[in-house]
Amino acid sequence: MTAAPLPAGLSEVLARGDVWCGDTLARLPEAGIPSGHAQLDAELPGGGWPRGGLTELLCERPGIGELSLLLPALAALSVADGWIALVAPPWQPHAPAWAAAGLALERLVVVRAGRDAAWCCEQLLLSGGFAGILAWPPVGLDARALRRLQVAAEGQPTLACLWRPAAMAATPSPAPLRLVLAPFAAGLSLHILKRRGRPAAQPLTVTLPRSGKPRALVCPPFSLPAPRSAAPQAVA
Repeated sequence: MTAAPLPAGLSEVLARGDVWCGDTLARLPEAGIPSGHAQLDAELPGGGWPRGGLTELLCERPGIGELSLLLPALAALSVADGWIALVAPPWQPHAPAWAAAGLALERLVVVRAGRDAAWCCEQLLLSGGFAGILAWPPVGLDARALRRLQVAAEGQPTLACLWRPAAMAATPSPAPLRLVLAPFAAGLSLHILKRRGRPAAQPLTVTLPRSGKPRALVCPPFSLPAPRSAAPQAVA
């Protein structure tokens, strides 16, 4: 007769990341990726953008500087020799803007996936070969596809972000982190819709560059529309 396993201690349970006290942020097993915005990092479990789970960024409209929010983290991953994938971006990436942000263009992969964006994103996550994956899935992405993406992201040391319309904020999602982005003065207003931990008390704002050389990073660093194709294509 085998003895019953001893119950786990409270501290051990709280260290899991998917369990937390109601008045605190979750303690994630792996530190987050600094966002480059101290006030945002203070509100994110792990002190930055999480690895091993989906992050949904819900935009009121495109072109409000939304990608500038992620560029500091993506640049840090790129400097550490990480590969970055853009899956089904709405426009053609503008290489000079990405290079000016500090990303190594030789490790930036663009996947023109069309309607297969969710499938391509899942395969990239499962490969474990990318430090950051940004995907623009179809508006009608269903709950089953979202759940598959979350399962694929779990346990991977990857910053996995989905760009979705703000209208999807009322729709449930398995993503552990969801933020609604809106334009605000010289930057963005961020409403943390969902996170692992206590609910966010109020929106916060981050300032984006408005003058000089970094100005190109305020609008999405894309240029002409990317050609759509029925079959997935990777462009390095």
